[in-house]
Amino acid sequence: MRLEGKVAVVTGGGNGLGRATARRFASEGARVVVADLIDDLGEETSQMIADAGGTASFIHCDAVSISDNHQMAAHALETYGAIDVLVTAAGVSHPGYKSGDQEASVKWFAKRMDYVERPADELLELDLEDFRQVMAINLEGTLLAAQACGAPMVEAGNGGSIVTIASIAAKHPDAGPLPYVCSKSAVWMLTKKLARLLASSGIRVNAIGPGYIDTHMTSMIDLIPEDLLTQFFANIPMGRKGIPDEIASTALFLASDEASYFTGEILHPDGGYFTE
Repeated sequence: MRLEGKVAVVTGGGNGLGRATARRFASEGARVVVADLIDDLGEETSQMIADAGGTASFIHCDAVSISDNHQMAAHALETYGAIDVLVTAAGVSHPGYKSGDQEASVKWFAKRMDYVERPADELLELDLEDFRQVMAINLEGTLLAAQACGAPMVEAGNGGSIVTIASIAAKHPDAGPLPYVCSKSAVWMLTKKLARLLASSGIRVNAIGPGYIDTHMTSMIDLIPEDLLTQFFANIPMGRKGIPDEIASTALFLASDEASYFTGEILHPDGGYFTE
């Protein structure tokens, strides 16, 4: 019960890393606000928590909407009276990404495979609006959630923890497409800046930089030709993708008092990706 008595807000809580984190937090005693753009998935997560004996509520939130983010924070305060923890798990891997829409992701991934032989085309064919969409959701969405939830946390004066979701792509340019790696490296710098700005308020801000985790977002990796797939897993000493619960455990540590002297840091649950 490492989060007993705490109130946690999890953006992108409808699926993947966000769902796993919301459920883990609730099992550790937190009252959880599940925020997501896709109502059915968010409500499903909230119901899963309730069915397991936890406490949760769902609110619709578009990560790039200022008003939605403020309504999310207001909902947490009105429902549970405080915000102690924020996890910003809302994010996309590519333009038009929608959790669970595998057909669109497969088409996008097939296009990316063309760049294996023609890497320059990834730059030359990049659509500016596509770049802006990924940057907006991944970077601006993180900023807006931190602003909306950070304000009542600072005002309450009880400290707290903000956990952002970056990626191994925050540090390695080959860990994703151009817009994605730019957005995640920016999330990492934002995390460090927020840590410095909020430290005097007792609020710790840290990032998680997951490796390749078995979610809808990475499922298309299995479509890579066998020879390239073997090469792909050769870059991961543990030889496998991670699972969402392993990221949730990392988020739990950073959200809890066990990480009381951590701020401005990034932890990489990545199977050893950065041992090279």
